[in-house]
Amino acid sequence: MTDKLYDLICFGDEVPGVLAAVAAGREFSRQNNGKKLRVLLMSPGDVSKRIGGHLTRGELSYLDRCQVPLDVRKREGLATFGDPPAIYTEFLKRSSPAGENLDKKIALDPNHAAAALRAMLEESTDFATLRHIQIRSVLTDGNRIVGIQTFKDEVFRAKQFIDCTVNAELAKCAGVAKREGFGTLGIPETELPVTLVFETEGLTTQQLKKKEADFLKRFRDENDKEAQEWIKLVAKGDNDRIAILKAKLKFEKDSAGGDKKSLFFPTNGDYIDFRSPALSIAYHAFRGTEFDPNRMAGNGARLDQANVAILDGKGASGHKLSWNSLLFRVNATQANELAKTGAKPTPAMLAEFEKVKAFFIKTLGATSVRHASELYIRHAGNVAAEAVKVPLSGSGMLNNGSDRNKGHKTAKAWEKGISAKEALGTFGYHFDIRGGIEGFGAAMEILKLKALTFAKPLFNYGITHTQLERFRNTAVVSPASGFTGMAASAGRIVEFNVGVGQGVGIAIATALTQNKELYDIDNKDVHDILKATGKLPKIYGYPVQDIDNSMGKLDLALATQDSAVNPSPFTETPYKAANNTTARVSNDETNPDKGAANIDKEARPSVMEKHTIG
Repeated sequence: MTDKLYDLICFGDEVPGVLAAVAAGREFSRQNNGKKLRVLLMSPGDVSKRIGGHLTRGELSYLDRCQVPLDVRKREGLATFGDPPAIYTEFLKRSSPAGENLDKKIALDPNHAAAALRAMLEESTDFATLRHIQIRSVLTDGNRIVGIQTFKDEVFRAKQFIDCTVNAELAKCAGVAKREGFGTLGIPETELPVTLVFETEGLTTQQLKKKEADFLKRFRDENDKEAQEWIKLVAKGDNDRIAILKAKLKFEKDSAGGDKKSLFFPTNGDYIDFRSPALSIAYHAFRGTEFDPNRMAGNGARLDQANVAILDGKGASGHKLSWNSLLFRVNATQANELAKTGAKPTPAMLAEFEKVKAFFIKTLGATSVRHASELYIRHAGNVAAEAVKVPLSGSGMLNNGSDRNKGHKTAKAWEKGISAKEALGTFGYHFDIRGGIEGFGAAMEILKLKALTFAKPLFNYGITHTQLERFRNTAVVSPASGFTGMAASAGRIVEFNVGVGQGVGIAIATALTQNKELYDIDNKDVHDILKATGKLPKIYGYPVQDIDNSMGKLDLALATQDSAVNPSPFTETPYKAANNTTARVSNDETNPDKGAANIDKEARPSVMEKHTIG
């Protein structure tokens, strides 16, 4: 039996975990006269191809960035995306062409990103990698994880551990309490859809804009019988859904006098946003399948309103495009199994992709269409609130260190949030549940809640929602960290988790140097190190008004249900959803400051072959 010892084992190779290891290596060297940290990167994925999980092998090139209101940016003197973590800015810079404006950066080239991650690891640590790893057992000693045994009977030991898998695989295998799916909302078998990112070539942004404008024009024309039939086809003749689709297609004038629903890409920008479901309707009509903009309908596959990264050229000249658009419905069990086994797309997913490929070539004029080797899995459960030092809730994100809940009979640390004196950074993002959460309405009926509307938080963050209670030398740095309620829908974003991971890495280095456990290092300890080393970003989070106390009501109801039932609410006996009500906060994963673009008014011939409909 092989038995090897490291300072740090990072299980999983998602970007936040990798950069946490880099941060740990750098801070350990700083505190120990240049000595290098011994790191092992173990992953269910194939790290021999690219390090970086869903951003590299999953090729998720359209980055979700911090969203800061314009008035806050002006008041605080901030750039478009606020003040990102220093290590994230470095990663973007090293993944980008020389001289690129990072303030506006959305598109990330997967190959360049993987090379940057490997270089940063090599410079800062003495590291090794292991691919296609599944855990046979986790070795523990009291309140510490001490090793991981693989199915090859190899044992790898370390002093500190990071779990950066989307499903908290290491923590779960060690016996840490976990809520599967959206068990934090009472629906443990429900999950966000997964995405198979694909890349097109030969279709320029300008050509795409004209195609989409033609679809919009035709769908708005009640006299275009063929186009109206396509709408009826994808709505399965449901009049209510037809009305919803037409409302989403209807012309709206933006502040510049253009069409608010038209495809948008900024001049010299590196991304495209679709602002109507026109292309989605066209594809599903081509395919002859159902389309519902508010839920995963029909065969469970949906070409959603796309977020597109331009990987070559800028603006109208780009013709190598990466699409975050093809969604697949999965339940919690399926999401967890996909994450555990390397995020490989299933045969059914690959079959649907072939239909997408045919549509993009025959109808849109692309010359080639290929898919990523791994799936983008948005979420796969969370370690339980009681399993971490201080969980992070939606209320905590909105309250952001304020005392406005002080004295409430259920007030806890996680309801208050992180104060500026101990924060490691600030992040803003909406509670984004792309694809919807099936059964959310029924869950809210059980909790006796109605008409919830969630504000967008701008919150300070720390590391306490990652630090495990049971195993004091381990942190979970991923969408599976200790989020409660709706918090994971905002807390799953890579940029946020990189900031958290940077803090965890510094805490690990400090713990190793001082012969302490990771759990013993507080937010304030890390805050002070960031400040002393000139890496503390500007802290500017503030309390955001909770609309009609929606988040407060939800978190209170969940906490009450939790204490009334057992330490793992709703997860013992999943209930049958009473209806198909779907929660939907946002239809896309977009960024601030998206302007409008005027559509091409020229009439175009039909771009859809009639024989492919129906």
